[in-house]
Order: sequence, then C-alpha cells, then structure tokens
Amino acid sequence: MTVYIETTIPSYLTAWRSPDLLVAAKQEATKAWWDEHRQKYDLFIFPIVTSELASGDSNASKKRLDAIRNIPELEVSLQAEQLAEKLIEQNLIPLIAKTDALHIAVAAVHGMDYLLTWNCSHIANATIRHKIEKVCRENFSESPVICTPLELMED
Repeated sequence: MTVYIETTIPSYLTAWRSPDLLVAAKQEATKAWWDEHRQKYDLFIFPIVTSELASGDSNASKKRLDAIRNIPELEVSLQAEQLAEKLIEQNLIPLIAKTDALHIAVAAVHGMDYLLTWNCSHIANATIRHKIEKVCRENFSESPVICTPLELMED
C-alpha cells in the first residue's frame, strides 16, 4: 500500500511540543504513526513538499528535511496540473491554496492508496471529500483515501 505524505506530517512530526492541547495531540498521533505504522507502507512525496519543509527556521527545516530524506519524489505531470486546476475551478480548493490541490492531484494521478495530512481545511475535509473523489474520477484518476494519521493506524 502506498501513502502520499503531505507537508503537515513531517511538520507535526518534528515540531517542538505545542502548548495547545489539540496541536500537541496531533503531534503525538503523528509520532505514533511514524514510529509504529509507516514501515507498513511505501511512502512518497512530491518536490513541493521538500521546498515547503525547507522554508523557515534553519534548525527546524533541517529536522523536517531529515525526516523525509529517503522518501521518493513523484513527478508533477501535466495530468496532475490539469486535475489540480479542475479542483480549483470546481471551487473545492481556493486558488490561494493551489498547492493543496496539487497534493491531491499528484497523489491521485500516481495512484496512491492514501494521502496523509493534517490539513483539514482544504484536503482532509469531510464536506468536500466526496466532491474531490468525483472530480478525480471524472478526470480519469482515482482519489486516494484522504486521511489523518489517526485514521491510518492499525492494531
């Protein structure tokens, strides 16, 4: 099974523990998934993940980049760019969040089984998930199962 790792995963994985209890819970869930479950899957990213993780504080970015060092990168094909545009045209993803549309599109076009994220505004959003799946199918791609680390844990 394949998992596309969106930028929020290594960010939560390597960040200092937040005093915000909800954020801290997400950090702990991410660490638990990373330590106990990731080896069950083939992980992938695409180049924008690397560039997003490289920004900001140099010490923090080094930790984030170290976490993804050996994860293969998927290419951004014309088909993925077109699918991302469709997600934006259908008002599922706002234009300002085009990168989020690309995360979904790259994962779909490459046939990923799962897209793992903590971005619940534009990606792992229950109110638009079925619409994303429909747009993917209409554009000859199957949407990955979009989920958080809590949803992708097995016993």
